[in-house]
Amino acid sequence: MDYSDIYVRRIRTLCEKRGIAINKLATMSGVSQSTLDNIVRGITKNPGVMTIHKLAIAFNMTLAEFLDFDELNDYSFEEEDEE
Repeated sequence: MDYSDIYVRRIRTLCEKRGIAINKLATMSGVSQSTLDNIVRGITKNPGVMTIHKLAIAFNMTLAEFLDFDELNDYSFEEEDEE
């Protein structure tokens, strides 16, 4: 799994758990709809920290809480380098 796919899965999972549509998340976070769509569609592979921070706040989480989940913590950059 690609590193950017992990972020997308995290965003989608949190939206599903909280009953938030992607377009509503854009409004709640102040991240433009086009930026969020590009992240979720995998067009933007490396969103900026400010963008991720805004999304975390919209989920009522700290940036650390947003980034603290098994898939991301278990990710190995060495595997990516081998591809």
